[in-house]
Amino acid sequence: MEKSGTKWGKVDIFYLLSFLFVKKNMATFIGDYTCKADVKGRVILPMAFKKQMPADACDHFVVRKDIFENCLVLYSIEDWNRQLEKIRKRINPYNREHNKFLRNFFKGTAELLLDSNNRMLIPRRLMDLIGADRDVVLAGQDGRIEIWAVDVYDKIDMPADEFANLAEKLMGGENNDPD
Repeated sequence: MEKSGTKWGKVDIFYLLSFLFVKKNMATFIGDYTCKADVKGRVILPMAFKKQMPADACDHFVVRKDIFENCLVLYSIEDWNRQLEKIRKRINPYNREHNKFLRNFFKGTAELLLDSNNRMLIPRRLMDLIGADRDVVLAGQDGRIEIWAVDVYDKIDMPADEFANLAEKLMGGENNDPD
């Protein structure tokens, strides 16, 4: 580690380089927005999310049903490709169990493109899977966006003390490194 000044403390040069070169195309989506699908089923991507995308990101996404929750997950094409790389490193398509996973992972996926008005057409079959009619919530989850039916999203809150206990369990280990 090198010291970069008393105000900023220590800076790990390898961390900075990895941020500059590896995370270049990563978006971090923050916030949740209630949106309405139009009569054709198109949803406007909130401008806040558009601004949170890297300047060189394309308006190309992949959407799929979430594995654990009753929502859809919208991946930028860059994040989708990162997910596929992780899968390809761990999966053998000639293994029956792996092949079953692949089939179910790709089942119901769809490619989406933003039109000139920042609208994306989410297939009706996917909206039906999560019980969404016209009102949906787009919720940022780091590199991806979850799409929820409004009534379902309103019920997912966790009591504050339960959330604090979960945060302590996941993040409060022995290592107290603030980074």
